[in-house]
Amino acid sequence: MGMNKIPPFLLLLIATILWGGNFVIGRAVANELPPFTLAFLRWCTACIVFLPLAWVPLKRDWLTIRKHFPAVLFMSFTGVASFNTLVYIALHHTTSINASLMNTSTPILIYILSFIFLKERLTRNQMIGTVISLIGVLFIISKGSLASLLQFSFNLGDIIMLVAVICWSAYSLLVKHFSGKLPGNATFLVSIFIGIIMLFPFFIYEVTNPAVHIIWSVTSISSILYTGIFASIVAFICWNTGVIRLGANKAGIYLNFIPVFAALFAVLFIGESLKVFQAAGGILVILGVFLTSREKIWGLRQKLNLSQQIK
Repeated sequence: MGMNKIPPFLLLLIATILWGGNFVIGRAVANELPPFTLAFLRWCTACIVFLPLAWVPLKRDWLTIRKHFPAVLFMSFTGVASFNTLVYIALHHTTSINASLMNTSTPILIYILSFIFLKERLTRNQMIGTVISLIGVLFIISKGSLASLLQFSFNLGDIIMLVAVICWSAYSLLVKHFSGKLPGNATFLVSIFIGIIMLFPFFIYEVTNPAVHIIWSVTSISSILYTGIFASIVAFICWNTGVIRLGANKAGIYLNFIPVFAALFAVLFIGESLKVFQAAGGILVILGVFLTSREKIWGLRQKLNLSQQIK
């Protein structure tokens, strides 16, 4: 069955299921694969799989990419080399449920950055939604404890995850700015290749450092294949096809399923449990996103094909 015969809502659900699984996989193999090794091998796998699909567009569009190479370089740093690596580092210190819930704040941070750097206006819904979502984020990282909040006593993994989301938000702003200038598939392939080069020295450090323990097993190798093939390429194709057929605004709502699937998989497969503060904080974040999604600013993340390809 061709992709066009699959209902668009199902394609979008498949993408969010695969992205939700990425958080659980990163947590599950934290004791077997160090973060830079997992990120490096993930993108090597993705590059091998995606190369045959994007090689012809790359040859055709290379001059355009070269013209905007500084932007592509920064996209590679924030979206490929940094985001998922920071996620995997965070998952050494926090739960996959927490990390996925923190990730739902991405549209809000994109909105904040667009207000700061692009001078976009604030509407009433955007201001209310931003405040509600930020309260939700604070609720998650403080574990619902006012004392932790007042003492700035936060989990290191949650803070690293927040930095990861900021990187993704910066990447998304670049994608928005260059959406009409850079070709999708070819830019994605070049971004992957540059990201691999950036990650290579850190990968070498981890595999040659006796203090860093790497366990090669069926689980760790399967995790590399899952993140490289399914969480990167398959999810990217499913998401973009679904967005084209259903529309960006309607498709964007499906991103809220990522923490739902991540929490479900975490409970079923790695023994995590959903805490009250996580549920409450997640509801606040999603409520804030819903309010801001009623405005045009939501399109900064959802209307762009590139900005969803590497979750």
